[in-house]
Amino acid sequence: MKTRREFIKSTSFLAAASLAVRPSLHAAHHEKWFDISLAQWSLHRAFRGGEKDAMDFARIAKRDFGIAAIEYVNQFYMENFTPQIVSELKKRSKGEGVDNTLIMCDRLGRLGDPEKAARIKTVDNHKVWADAAKELDCHSIRVNAGSAGSYSEQMKLAADGLSRLGDFGDSIGINVIVENHGGLSSNGAWLAGVMKLANHPRVGTLPDFGNFIIDRSTGESYDRYKGTRELMPYAKGVSAKSHDFDEKGNEIHTDFKRMLKIVKDAGYRGYIGVEYEGKGLGEADGIRATKKLLQQLGGR
Repeated sequence: MKTRREFIKSTSFLAAASLAVRPSLHAAHHEKWFDISLAQWSLHRAFRGGEKDAMDFARIAKRDFGIAAIEYVNQFYMENFTPQIVSELKKRSKGEGVDNTLIMCDRLGRLGDPEKAARIKTVDNHKVWADAAKELDCHSIRVNAGSAGSYSEQMKLAADGLSRLGDFGDSIGINVIVENHGGLSSNGAWLAGVMKLANHPRVGTLPDFGNFIIDRSTGESYDRYKGTRELMPYAKGVSAKSHDFDEKGNEIHTDFKRMLKIVKDAGYRGYIGVEYEGKGLGEADGIRATKKLLQQLGGR
């Protein structure tokens, strides 16, 4: 039989051991497993309206939102674009200690255009932006997989254009990543099929949590969780699209906890970009709300 002193000693040891375990469980629950970046589109109204200068994007991200990695949008620099603009963006981002991750490229044509000449022209249109991404030390350019024709025809055409651009990307060390961005590209199975057909080490995806609307006129959409799961094996970036939040700070259209589990379970550990596109909050408040939610779920 234990003496009273031995009993107290043993129970004290068990209590201490219990306390020692709890912090590790707590830490696991709050594990930080990805870095947060800021998509420039989150501030598209401010940039388009002249309230903010796109050349100041790095400073805005770092000083206003405490985010040290950024995703550019080519639309804000297309007018009178020159190598000097790229040099200035690089200088400013370095001065702020901000990493440049990618350039989102739009309005450059259809990489899956049925006409071969148009498809090749679109590939050529992207090259200046791929060169800019390289100069900025980005890892990728984000492109679209627009096409026309039947399901299978569009898949082949998009794979062809992406492979051609992927070859150029490979020559300079830049990835070409496709976002689910309307049309068949918002069909997760279709875009995953394009990836398999392209079968290119430089070609991948940028799953966007909220862009699974195939046809806005009819409301046709694709299951966002299924689609993200299908696209994650090819992901070289992830976009945390947000629109509206409840009183607890949760996004009401996308279950971020569920979505981030899909991302994590796929083995992804790269940047996840804040991309606020709602109207209920101002752009700045929407960015902060999205960042806070991501931080609660493993972002740093």
